[in-house]
Amino acid sequence: MSSPRLKVGLYASLVLAIFVLASYKLYRRNDTSIPQKDEVLIKAMLQGLSAAHYQPERIDDNFSKRVFDLYLKRVDVNKKFLLATDVKQLSRYQADIDDQVRRGTHEFLDMTTQLMDQRTKEVQELYRDILSKPFEFTSDESYQSEPDKTTFAADKAAQREEWRKYLKFQTMIRVSEMMDEQAKRKEKNNATASTASNIVATVEPDRTPAQMEAEARKRVLKYLNEQFSDMSQTDANERLASYANTIANTYDPHTEYFAPRQKDDFDEALTGRFEGIGASLQEKDGQIKVADLIPGSASYRQGELKAGDLILRVAQGPAEPVSVEGLRLDKAVALIKGKKGTEVRLTVKKPDGTIKVIPIIRDVVIREETYAQSVLINDTGKKIGYIRLPGFYADFNDNNGGRSSADDVKKELAKLKQENAQGVVLDLRFNGGGSLQDAVEMAGLFFDSGPVVQVRSGQGQASILNDRDPSVQYGGPLVILVNKYSASASEILAAAIQDYKRGVIMGSASTYGKGTVQRIFDLDDAMPAEFNNIKPFGSLKLTTQKFYRINGGSTQFKGVVPDIVLPDVYSYLDEGEKESDYPLKWDEITSARYRVWNTPTLPVDKLKTNSQARVAASPSFKLISDMVQRRRKRKDDTMVSLKLATFRTEQAEAKAEADKYEQIEKGIQPLTIAPLAFDLKQWGPDSVKVNRNLRFTKSLKKDVTLREAVAVVKDQI
Repeated sequence: MSSPRLKVGLYASLVLAIFVLASYKLYRRNDTSIPQKDEVLIKAMLQGLSAAHYQPERIDDNFSKRVFDLYLKRVDVNKKFLLATDVKQLSRYQADIDDQVRRGTHEFLDMTTQLMDQRTKEVQELYRDILSKPFEFTSDESYQSEPDKTTFAADKAAQREEWRKYLKFQTMIRVSEMMDEQAKRKEKNNATASTASNIVATVEPDRTPAQMEAEARKRVLKYLNEQFSDMSQTDANERLASYANTIANTYDPHTEYFAPRQKDDFDEALTGRFEGIGASLQEKDGQIKVADLIPGSASYRQGELKAGDLILRVAQGPAEPVSVEGLRLDKAVALIKGKKGTEVRLTVKKPDGTIKVIPIIRDVVIREETYAQSVLINDTGKKIGYIRLPGFYADFNDNNGGRSSADDVKKELAKLKQENAQGVVLDLRFNGGGSLQDAVEMAGLFFDSGPVVQVRSGQGQASILNDRDPSVQYGGPLVILVNKYSASASEILAAAIQDYKRGVIMGSASTYGKGTVQRIFDLDDAMPAEFNNIKPFGSLKLTTQKFYRINGGSTQFKGVVPDIVLPDVYSYLDEGEKESDYPLKWDEITSARYRVWNTPTLPVDKLKTNSQARVAASPSFKLISDMVQRRRKRKDDTMVSLKLATFRTEQAEAKAEADKYEQIEKGIQPLTIAPLAFDLKQWGPDSVKVNRNLRFTKSLKKDVTLREAVAVVKDQI
């Protein structure tokens, strides 16, 4: 029987063949006309979606309405630019987009762009005019901060009023912040004076409310000018990419179009590796500033580029430098990144004002924090291993040195066994998934061979992905931590462990609910040779399969419900697959044949009862539950007072609530956490790696959820 990896490769080849055939069918012509790139892109993408998506949509008026609604929602998400009359004008395309995409045209996109450009220029004049005059903060008026509860302005007068309230709100926030800063400064000065009365200090004079208001308006103006400057750099290719992605997203939330640069970003997130100089950059006041250097990267080794340097120009080797001053950050980053072994020359301005040209040979950059990490927790004499896995990373391009999350977790388990760990907590909180194959292999580390997940195509053909390795890397007590941001591959692993009764799943009420499989196809590979002159086209990530637990239920939409549900500070947020636009629905198929783990039998009910008793007696968990209730109420109440005194009272109440939790947290007995002996030996005197581990463990020591997970592991020992 073919391996899962081979099956995936064959399936990808089949779908790519569909793309190629569809492309030839669409574009073989008798005439000699040369189509434009946008025409080819939209047509090829739609043909591929219709042929290969798990649940292809009919290209009809209903499809047209979905695209219309979603693009309108995204192009003016806060309803601050378009007028109701503009929306009415655009609505004539509401039932025509299906015909446009068949033709390879985009009149709806063109008209939306034209209207947005016009309104953006008008709004820029509008906010500058409004911000030229002072605000008063004593009137009883309010601002609706939730866009879903607002409508497009009926006319320009209504739009001006909406912007006035928005700008007043933004100004009020900054005035309140300045009042807090001034109060803290006075308190500090008073404390200094009382303890050192003989010291003469320079005290900054208090600012009057009028001075604060003027400064706040100036800050809002600066923020908006920068924001509108970024918007003005959006070009036709970016707008087309956004529109193409909207079309893809109407099939399901995880079907996406990637422009060429976006595909590179996706690969970086999945592998934790990219090629470049290894500098973190930020945009400030229209300038590109070096925020930090990644240890071990090309720029770190070269030694001349430092945090705080301003990058003025970028040259590709000896070529003519290109100015990046005033350039949007992502555009500047695109110029600086590049293939391993190539040279980039940065003209930088040092903090002392000197100008210097710094040549750097690009190299592979590795973000260590994206990989699995482990520590040892010592709790009342019991040694508990802890592994954090941020993502199911893999290098599908088989680059030399690429890492696999399954291999890394296997290594971490081996190190924990050397430390005589009596139990393990695997933390998948905030793990959005990644490699399906790694999820299958990782599940097999905890039990002997057997099915891990079922996969079904859109044609209804189901297959089972098995762990074929009979060996068990770790067979002791196991807890897997999840939350509502644990998705996809995280849910596959958690579901398999739960169905085998191999370990305890703990966390928020459910996981994210992404139970679909995506494949990425390079559209350039699918295009006939006659289109080489208008490449690159980018890539299409489309949902081709749905996965199911071995018990037959899908994780799609519903997610995985933990064995032990804990109070969760994020539970008040509306997050998850069911909150997305156009998600695929839950269903189930026939269960696979599998044998539950019974060495020893997992006493889930007893573990749950013990945990509930501890949680009920915990001041920290009680406070979390109370905080969630208040935050949920506050989130639903989206009308904000524009009266400064009322606003500050509400802010003070929110701060008091946060302070209360911090006080409880301070009283928590910290977990005793130590790095593994193997790691300490590997790091040697490398202070960068030692400090990275210190940052990693700092937040864990008072993590109440982790503490309860440790208690559940101890109950199994």
